Amino acid sequence: MKWGVLRGCAGLIATMLLAAQSAPALAYPVDGYAYTGIRRLDYLAGVEAGTIPGRKLQAGQYLRTEQVQPGWHTNEGVLLPDVDADFAAALTRMLKESGYGSYSVALLDLSDPAAAKYAAYNDDVQANVGSVGKLLVVLALFQTLADLYPDDIAARERVLREARVTADRFSEYDHHTVTFFDPVTKVRKSRSIRAGDEASLWEYLDWMLSASSNSAAGMVQKELLALKHFGTAYPAPKADYDAWFASMKPKPLGDRYLEIMNDVVLRNGLDPGQFRQGSFFTAGGKQKAVGTSSFATTEQLVRYLYRLEAGTLIDAFSSREIKRLLYMTQRRIRYASHPVLNDSAVYFKSGSFYQCKVKGGCGKYKGDKTNRLASVAIVESPVGEGRLHYLVAIHSNVLGVNSAVAHQSLALRVHRLIESRHPLPVQPAPAVPDNAFPSVPVDDPDDHSSNTSEPQ
Repeated sequence: MKWGVLRGCAGLIATMLLAAQSAPALAYPVDGYAYTGIRRLDYLAGVEAGTIPGRKLQAGQYLRTEQVQPGWHTNEGVLLPDVDADFAAALTRMLKESGYGSYSVALLDLSDPAAAKYAAYNDDVQANVGSVGKLLVVLALFQTLADLYPDDIAARERVLREARVTADRFSEYDHHTVTFFDPVTKVRKSRSIRAGDEASLWEYLDWMLSASSNSAAGMVQKELLALKHFGTAYPAPKADYDAWFASMKPKPLGDRYLEIMNDVVLRNGLDPGQFRQGSFFTAGGKQKAVGTSSFATTEQLVRYLYRLEAGTLIDAFSSREIKRLLYMTQRRIRYASHPVLNDSAVYFKSGSFYQCKVKGGCGKYKGDKTNRLASVAIVESPVGEGRLHYLVAIHSNVLGVNSAVAHQSLALRVHRLIESRHPLPVQPAPAVPDNAFPSVPVDDPDDHSSNTSEPQ
């Protein structure tokens, strides 16, 4: 560990001026490179400017950094409203009539700024939600920063931007690829994280959420422990950093991790008995820190999103930055990939865990032994206007069915349900027909896993 200064700023101003108001965004808005130092964003600015070849994104992915803010101002989002009977009945009817009767769904409609409305269906079912648990990892990291620097936002930003993280045993291993980009040479590579890969803490957070890299998550979890131990002396000299981790046995280190995670859940109005990320996301991390099971309910997931939208998840700065980190994954996948959401701003995370009875006997997201898929999303539609504004959390475990496609189809039905609650004075024909399908795959083409290794 060491302090570092991100280089490559020489061409930054010119690049950012070339990036139009409609610059595309993946996880963090593309114009955020100057602020965060996330080098992937400089690549995206070049793609939009036409100076670097690449794929343009959907209309809803074009917000700029200053436009991504917590969007609920009526109350502090501490408690969900009581279930609205009519809304819940409509949700239940839609799910059962559409073949989603085994799902768990929590849905909070914020479209009326004077009255949030909550609908739930099996929202108390506890299940492993895979990579959606990374929401708690980013929460714990930002909570620890806030505890160390309660009145110094600049210090928090400095740690995120300048602390250097080098992948090691805690990162091993993961199939997800991430973007490596050199702002000076303009060379871009896409590959999984390897031991020795160095980047800022902010970039590791971006890799963890935008690409859902388990390797990045393992390193963020390790840095969380280091941040908690060294406090304002973080990042510590490499010798001190290595010596402390070498002195920690797996059980005490795992206990310390669980203590941090449970504390942050309680302090943010959530229930550690209903929402827990109990272990590392990598096999290497699990060997270094003994953990326990991980789970969530959709009700708890929507509680998390509600406080995020109210700006009270930790504090306003933390809520804002977590929301920006969730501003779309590397491409719109699964629930977020339906064309009905193309013109919407979507803040999204998903997670999966599927298993086959016989190796090679079933396809990706079609596990016949286990087939869990979870999705959470904040939707503002249309982008920049936000006439419709809702939070949704979904979990399913339907064996043998392509759950990525099923979640995509459910996104349309949920969106239509919200539209029906807030009709326009004159209802135009839908811009996207109900039978439309996306022009891109419903899932990340770089995801080549067969049995994903999400924590249990």
